Amino acid sequence: MSIEAWTIFALFWVVFVTTPGPNAVNCISNGMSLPFAKAMIGVLAILTQASAFLILSALGVTALIAASPTGFFIAKLIGAGFLIYLGIRGWMNASRPAPATERPARHVYLHALAIATINPKSVAGYLAAFSQFVQPDVPIWQQMGVIMPTALIITALSYTGFTLLGALMGRAALGAVFNIWVRRVMAGCFVFYGLLLGASSTPAARG
Repeated sequence: MSIEAWTIFALFWVVFVTTPGPNAVNCISNGMSLPFAKAMIGVLAILTQASAFLILSALGVTALIAASPTGFFIAKLIGAGFLIYLGIRGWMNASRPAPATERPARHVYLHALAIATINPKSVAGYLAAFSQFVQPDVPIWQQMGVIMPTALIITALSYTGFTLLGALMGRAALGAVFNIWVRRVMAGCFVFYGLLLGASSTPAARG
């Protein structure tokens, strides 16, 4: 991968992972309600998902998924329903004290991994990256030696930033009323992203 191609890919990935979505909302929520070290377990889960999707993309699996309208439609509905469920539950629980220590690390990890994995729009992002930036005349695993570290470092920095933002917001939300409404805004974002996901179209691979 040339320097020019790497720069374009890196800029694309920055936009991809910094545009607010369900992962960002979950990181902010974790930062608000959990000790920072435990909240960072959610970032580890996102990196796990990113690593898996990058490898699957290199193997062509994401292109296969995107080429199956029925499979994508079912996954999309499941993902949308899951996000809407999280939003409704978060709204209902907003007035209750945030459990700062009751959530075990395993729950934080699996919850974040589910949000990252079940969102079929991730397929569109990874497919776009591989359809636009991977050079067909260069061995794929040679290119992955550059793509994976770049993508994972940018992803880690982005979602660490969202988690830190949540921690700062949690400290600022000292008033009970303000805290409730911040948590309700986060819950509303999950519902909003779920509705957007449900209305989205199947990503198309470039020919």
